Order: sequence, then C-alpha cells, then structure tokens
Amino acid sequence: MSYQKIAGLLLLSVCLTATAAGRISVLGLFNNKAMVLIDGKQRILALNQTSPEGVTLISTNGDSATLEIAGRRNAYPLGGQMGTGSGAAKQTSVQIYRNPQGMYMSAGSINGYPVNFLVDTGATTVAMNSIQAKRMGIEFRMNGEPVTVNTASGVEQAYQVKLARVKLGDIELQNIDAVVLDGPSPSEVLLGMSFLGRMEIQNSGQMMQLRRKY
Repeated sequence: MSYQKIAGLLLLSVCLTATAAGRISVLGLFNNKAMVLIDGKQRILALNQTSPEGVTLISTNGDSATLEIAGRRNAYPLGGQMGTGSGAAKQTSVQIYRNPQGMYMSAGSINGYPVNFLVDTGATTVAMNSIQAKRMGIEFRMNGEPVTVNTASGVEQAYQVKLARVKLGDIELQNIDAVVLDGPSPSEVLLGMSFLGRMEIQNSGQMMQLRRKY
C-alpha cells in the first residue's frame, strides 16, 4: 500500500487523562499492519516489527492491535490511547486531523459495520450511497421513506432511514437520522449534523475536537 493511500485514511486519536508517561494511540489498521502514534511520533509497523521506541506489533483485527512493550502485551483499540504503564484511561473527546487533501476523515462504524467517515458539518444528516447501505445490510427501500435531497449535483432521489448505532472513537449514539442516495455518490459516508449536532465542536484549523453534549 502506498504512503499516499495510507495517509488518505483517517488519523484519529482520543484525548484522555492519564498519569503514566509514554502515550500510544492506534491511528489506523491495515492488512497485517498498523499505524501507531508513539509519544507523538507516527510509525507504521508490520507484524512482529519493533519501532525505535521498543513497541512491537503482535497482531491486528478489525478494531484493535495487540502491541508488546517491555515484554507485556496489551490490546489497543482503534482510536484509543493508553499509557505504557497503565490500563486504558477514560476517553473524554475525539480528535480528528485533516488528511493531506484537507479533509477530516475518521474511521468509525454504523450498526457495527466499519466505515470511513468524511466529517461534514454542512450535511444535514449522515449520508451514504446505496452500495454502502447494502453492504451494511440497511433495507432502505423496504424500511426507508422516499425523499429528495439537494446535492452539489442537483436534486437527487434518496431514502430517509434511522441508524440504530453510529460510533466514532469511543462515542456511540443511537437512532441517528440518515439518508441513502441511489447510485455511487457520495463516495464516502458523510458524518452530518444528525450526529455532529449532539457534539461540542472545536476546530483549530488542522484538528477538530468532538465532545459529546448528551
């Protein structure tokens, strides 16, 4: 996988409170590889590869990576951050960084299915194309309500649905409004205001911080 392709994926970390020195975050998971932030330094590790800081990637699965540090192995969740000398700390907010294309991309899940979100404060609801919806088992034609939506390409036919669960980092909301558009657009799942409206949002230009309001 090329560096550009990897860099185009999300860079997501979680702001935590912990007392231990040494901070480790799993930023991305790939086929037998993981992107890990170690004390502020980004590393891409293959299986059984050890970073200069002494962190070894043991295994990966869909939502976590097992890392070995000083002979001790722990599972680190995607987007989670831990101190090397402590257990998982309480997650209080989610931080999302701009990718090289200037977009806020973040891994998350819908109804338990992993997705890559494009964070879009200009979108009224979560939005996806029909191909993505079918992959996630969303019966939009049967259970959705036909609607029309305004897009950059004009007025499009869509179906309004309810998503049982939408998760970003450690923040999970239930019963989220969404629309499914017929065809291949949008190419990324848009994380719109039906989710973001329940967040406190701080944007520093290169980093967006989300904190759940309720």
